[in-house]
Amino acid sequence: MPDPDMNEVIGRDDLLLVTLDTLRFDVAAELIAAGRLPNLARHLPGGVWEQRHAPGSFTYASHQAMFAGFLPTPAAPGPHPRLFAARFEGSETTAGRTFVFDTPDLVSALAGEGYRTVCIGGVGFFNKRGPMGSTLPGLFQESHWDPEFSVAAPESFEAQVRRAEQVVAALPRERRLFLFVNVSALHQPNWFHLPGATKADGDSRETHAAALEYVDRHIGRLFAALRSRRRCFAIVCSDHGTAYGEDGFTGHRLGHESVWTVPYAQFFLEANP
Repeated sequence: MPDPDMNEVIGRDDLLLVTLDTLRFDVAAELIAAGRLPNLARHLPGGVWEQRHAPGSFTYASHQAMFAGFLPTPAAPGPHPRLFAARFEGSETTAGRTFVFDTPDLVSALAGEGYRTVCIGGVGFFNKRGPMGSTLPGLFQESHWDPEFSVAAPESFEAQVRRAEQVVAALPRERRLFLFVNVSALHQPNWFHLPGATKADGDSRETHAAALEYVDRHIGRLFAALRSRRRCFAIVCSDHGTAYGEDGFTGHRLGHESVWTVPYAQFFLEANP
């Protein structure tokens, strides 16, 4: 979809940012083409993912960039105007439809616009168990993390959705909401999402795909919760991919195409009170 004028969106609509942590573009594209992601396909513009380049090769770096306004970049020659940008001289990606802020990050900027900013964390960088795991959630007015949201929990996304529903239900209807959800289910270990797989089998593209199908089965509830208040502008994307043995590489925080190429989508969830 063409970028909306974010100066009109901010202050009018709620905002939802969902990062499908570690999701590879190729796996996401294959599943959407095969009809295996019906709930996501219902909302993705044209029923497909947009191919983009991640702003970082691992969770911490990528989210620091995104919260500063540097969302994944379209995988085509630019420059590409951004939805959100901190004010600084010489920016070639700040345009008339960009929401420009004067705070260090988008989260505090939205708080200044009257939004309730809420983080529902997933991977360890959001667990608040130490200074490193407290930095990103510390940007928000309200943050949630529980072991049942973690990479080791087979039903992590269901637990995160339940918490999101509670957050939405508790917020006064007149208050705007910026909800961020970091989905941990795609991150390793993900072998337990594939029926018949064992820990000894380990993770693979197939278990990665099964984890995405698991997320798709439950993401409709998250969208429904946001739609229950007012129209919501939603961004669903990956923060980085991961390698499963391609060219000898495994994991992420490395410069391989499987890590840098990510799926992205933005769309409106129309109000359904």
